[in-house]
Amino acid sequence: SERDEPKWLTAKEQEAWRLYMDGNNRLMSALSRSLNDRHDLSLAEYRILVMLSEAPDGALRMSDLADGVLSSRSRLTHQIRRMEQEKMVVRSSCPDDGRGVLATITDEGRRRLAEAAPTHVDDVRNYLIDLLSADELDMLARVFARVEHTLADR
Repeated sequence: SERDEPKWLTAKEQEAWRLYMDGNNRLMSALSRSLNDRHDLSLAEYRILVMLSEAPDGALRMSDLADGVLSSRSRLTHQIRRMEQEKMVVRSSCPDDGRGVLATITDEGRRRLAEAAPTHVDDVRNYLIDLLSADELDMLARVFARVEHTLADR
């Protein structure tokens, strides 16, 4: 029936959607490639190091870390295992609850983050932030706050 027909995108909506998709994919690829080539870190690993470095005592429960980096528990476990082999993090059981697992950034993790951060912030500036006016930056923040709010409740 006509009621079940999708609400197709207009040409203008479709153009905006595709530009967003393609631009976001290119941006994430460029950020990822730069970290990988120059610092042997994936974008996901960089985000993990940032979250841990900003946490009290440099430690977070794996479940909170997975939520924070928007990763599945199994993918995060795999990433943390690799990072542990490279001495960037250590895992231990939560002191307050033996079932939980805590990931803690090491001195090596902090060193790798400090080394990679200038590259990453330069890339973010060059590929996005400095391309926008102050109003566009505000708009971008408002748009994605709305998207995040809508999807976070699901």
